[in-house]
Amino acid sequence: MSAPETNVEKQKKQHKPALMGIRGAVLFALVLLLGLIGWVASQGQTPVDPDVKIDGRTGEGVVVE
Repeated sequence: MSAPETNVEKQKKQHKPALMGIRGAVLFALVLLLGLIGWVASQGQTPVDPDVKIDGRTGEGVVVE
């Protein structure tokens, strides 16, 4: 079975708001993804020293002063 009406121009006009919403959502997600990548890259360069380190020979925690 085929579609009863195949007026592409009319369908394009009727679907324009939905397609604009989808484009907006994709653009918003892309901006959030780029922001996350930038934040992770900037935070990943900061070394963090723990208060307790694990001794590899014994497996016990050693307090770092």
